[in-house]
Amino acid sequence: MIFNSCSRVFVLSVLAIIFCSCSSSNDTIQAPNTGNSNGNSNEETPIYASIDFTNWKVTLPVDENNNGSPDEYQPEDLVNFGYQTLDPVIPFMYDDIEDSSIVFYTYPDVSTTNSSYSRTELRELINVNNARENWTLDQGGELTGRLKVESISQDSESSNDYHRVIVMQIHGIISEEDMDIHGFSSNNGPPLLKMYWKDGYLWAHKKSLVDEDTLGDDLLDTSSETWHDIKYNMGYVGFDAFDLNILATQGQLEIRLNQETPLLIDDISLEKWPFENYFKAGNYLASTDANAFSMIKYYNLTVTH
Repeated sequence: MIFNSCSRVFVLSVLAIIFCSCSSSNDTIQAPNTGNSNGNSNEETPIYASIDFTNWKVTLPVDENNNGSPDEYQPEDLVNFGYQTLDPVIPFMYDDIEDSSIVFYTYPDVSTTNSSYSRTELRELINVNNARENWTLDQGGELTGRLKVESISQDSESSNDYHRVIVMQIHGIISEEDMDIHGFSSNNGPPLLKMYWKDGYLWAHKKSLVDEDTLGDDLLDTSSETWHDIKYNMGYVGFDAFDLNILATQGQLEIRLNQETPLLIDDISLEKWPFENYFKAGNYLASTDANAFSMIKYYNLTVTH
């Protein structure tokens, strides 16, 4: 279903209705059946998306607390269905019990310091008390999810039919050790991998060295003069649900769409990758068009190390 540019108010109005129809929070994916107002306890118990928020925080496209940055909610706010009780979160991350999904909705508004784009996106925290502690490719990680693009705005300013959206990432970050050694003012690193939905096709944008002979501290330069994107078309998914698996290890990335033969990337740039990493998943809309929006549904999401 594709909404026109006037649909944002309608979407936000409907969300409150959807939220009110959901059961109260519980520590399992299947919520308790409390019956209806007539005392009938045979009503089917809603089944929610299979996502454990223990190590995920969410970033929203708004700044309701007026601190100059997008609002964020930590794992402790989200677990045990806590997100269902947070009024600021409900318009942007909410359950659709009709198909046991969780919806991530976003539109251009407030963005992070290093981006022009807004997002309703989960960010992995392997240590919920220290976002600067992350994982290396040597330690490895695997991200698996079932998701789909539910709806997205049309793009009238480019050759694309629709705006682009990033649904998964492996993002780089400068380690605490390198921060201390070099005295950098920011620990932001380049995204090692961005999974884009573009006009129904799933694309992998993977960072590679402009000059493969680059060595040492020069590898920590985060600019496009050192790192640029190599792009791979993974195939067509349209507006249907699909399974996506990303396995990252030292010197290698393996990306599998559905049951297709996985894309295997094994190159010198991965061997030299100097950054630590964290996973991201959700809805990162690559547009600043005032009328743009996107809705991404996730049915399950797991991460392992």
